[in-house]
Amino acid sequence: MTFIADNQLPLLIVFFITGCIGTAFLFRKPAGHRSWKMADLVWVVLGGIGALVAVMAGLYKADSSRLDRQIDIAYAATASFDRDAARFRLRFCDPAYDDDIETLCEKVEFLSASTASNSELPLFIAVTNEVAPLTGFTVLFGLGSTDDMDKMETMVEQANAFDPDQFLVFTSMDEPTQAAVDTLRRKIPTIAGDYLILAMAYDDLIEQVGKLKDEWEFLQDNAHILILQVIALCLVSFAAPFRLGKSIVELK
Repeated sequence: MTFIADNQLPLLIVFFITGCIGTAFLFRKPAGHRSWKMADLVWVVLGGIGALVAVMAGLYKADSSRLDRQIDIAYAATASFDRDAARFRLRFCDPAYDDDIETLCEKVEFLSASTASNSELPLFIAVTNEVAPLTGFTVLFGLGSTDDMDKMETMVEQANAFDPDQFLVFTSMDEPTQAAVDTLRRKIPTIAGDYLILAMAYDDLIEQVGKLKDEWEFLQDNAHILILQVIALCLVSFAAPFRLGKSIVELK
């Protein structure tokens, strides 16, 4: 499969040239000969297969748009969490003048670290934004240099290795945090409310990244459809010269 994905254009050219050679031999036959009828049948069959596979690939590519939408949502959730965490630290954590506030500040620092500098979360979102599963199967003029392909493969491996489940072990509302929030609701409701907003942003971030990973894996698992598309295009490029040759002969 990797060979087909990496050599789409050469394969199409080889199949087309092979079809042209076969058509050249048929030019020795007169119009209406059985050979030309068989050539027309080959075009109909292979063209039909190509059209069917193209429809399947079109549905797959439509599904791939869900990955783009999920990337946007994950970015929005990330930005929301980062913004809320930064605002909370600036307003209440420098310095924290209460033990309960200190508890929440430590929790915010921990959550920020778990989803930023000490995790692969930004890497995964950045990777999926740069390279979707379709990239490796871009047909014809979408082919890049060897270095670009190597970089893409590395990034795909990084995305595949990412496991959002590692973030599920962190909770924004453990027992000490819940106790601090309950206390602050009575003393300083504003701080408790701001933290609850931050906690909801964190939970939404984890949910959206989990969905992003699911969409990525779905497309990766079904990427063979695009390989079939390349094969179908090769068959159509092989059959096209026969149909063209039949039309030329009939015009004479």
